[in-house]
Formats: sequence, structure tokens, C-alpha cells
Amino acid sequence: MLAIETTNEDCTIAIDGYPYETPDTPWRVRSVELLPDYSLLVTFRDGLSGTVSLKERVNRANAGVFAALADPAAFADVSVVFGAVTWRNGVDLAPDAMYEELQRNGVWVLR
Repeated sequence: MLAIETTNEDCTIAIDGYPYETPDTPWRVRSVELLPDYSLLVTFRDGLSGTVSLKERVNRANAGVFAALADPAAFADVSVVFGAVTWRNGVDLAPDAMYEELQRNGVWVLR
């Protein structure tokens, strides 16, 4: 299994005067682990963790930018960039939406 952790957990970046990330932003991703079947184990700054399944999304006929992730090697090239799950091709997942869904259900299935 692949596990990646950020090293910039306590940084603050200002964009137009607003902090991009602060120590009390719980919905920023701390680590991501590759799981079988186009799934990820995601852990947030506050310790919340859950499974994100992209199987349905990457295999849809109209997958859009997610179509490239149907290649297992491309999907495995996942990392955490500024608190968001990101792939080399520029696809990323909204950490706040992911956090809310995992908080409610423990699983986020992207369709």
C-alpha cells in the first residue's frame, strides 16, 4: 500500500488576503493511502478518516477529466497537495465536500 503524508501541515498561505490553510482547518487532508478497486483511504488533519471510492466515476462513459484515472498507474499516482487529494494530471478532489460526506457516512462514492 502507498501512503503519502504532507509536510506542510502548519503553514498558512494568503491568497488575496485570505488564509488558504490554517492549523484549525480540519478538512485539509493529511494523508492518502491507495486501496484496491479505485479507492483511497483519506485521513484529515483532525484525525477523521474514511474511504473514497472513484470506481463508478472513472469507469463512466462520460467520466470527463476522471477518465484518465481509469489507468491503474495514473490512479496510483495520487498525492496530497496543499491539503487536497491530487493526481499528476491535475485532477483533484474538494477536501471540504469529502470531509462532510466522510463525517456523515464514513464513505464517499463519486458517481
